Amino acid sequence: MAGKKKIVRPRYQQIAVDLAERIVENRYQVGEKIHARSTLASTYNASPETTRKAINVLVDLGIMEVRHGSGAFVASKEKAKDFLLQYQDVQSIQETKAEIMASVEKQQEELDHFSQLLDQLVSQTKRIHKMNPLLPFELTLTKEATHLDRSISELNIWQATGATVIAISHKEELLVSPGPYAKFTAGDTVHFIGNEFTLQRMTNFFYPEN
Repeated sequence: MAGKKKIVRPRYQQIAVDLAERIVENRYQVGEKIHARSTLASTYNASPETTRKAINVLVDLGIMEVRHGSGAFVASKEKAKDFLLQYQDVQSIQETKAEIMASVEKQQEELDHFSQLLDQLVSQTKRIHKMNPLLPFELTLTKEATHLDRSISELNIWQATGATVIAISHKEELLVSPGPYAKFTAGDTVHFIGNEFTLQRMTNFFYPEN
């Protein structure tokens, strides 16, 4: 099952963010020169090319500036603050998106599993009823059921659904081979036989909106 995805940023972006944090924390002062090729490469255990990319990001944002022939210097603490706030917002959005996607994947896996179980149940039910067509189905009637307090003959159950009612149970009582005048009441469990479609037809008959 998919877990929460970890967002990994390119190394040069990580270095740019860390440099901005150091500027905001006054560990690097405005006007101070940053030695990209030596100090930064050593500090972050990164290649000169990677540290150069990090400096370029900060230069593009106005946080640092390059003075030709002199190197890179800290230019703005305020812009470093703005950059960090925006970066945190983007991080939050990306993390939320990753969580949503992980949740969707998890739900899809659960739905697929449920679908497999349902297919398995339908297959088993069909197989059992093919082997033993006299095995009864059951349907419990709640007060939401339609056709309550009407008899088997009045409702034309067999003509409407193909079901042959063989028993009706209510609490501790079981009425076997109910006659045509037996009525259905809330709380009854109807026991009937038929083909593999009969249960659905009976369900739709008593609960047409489900």
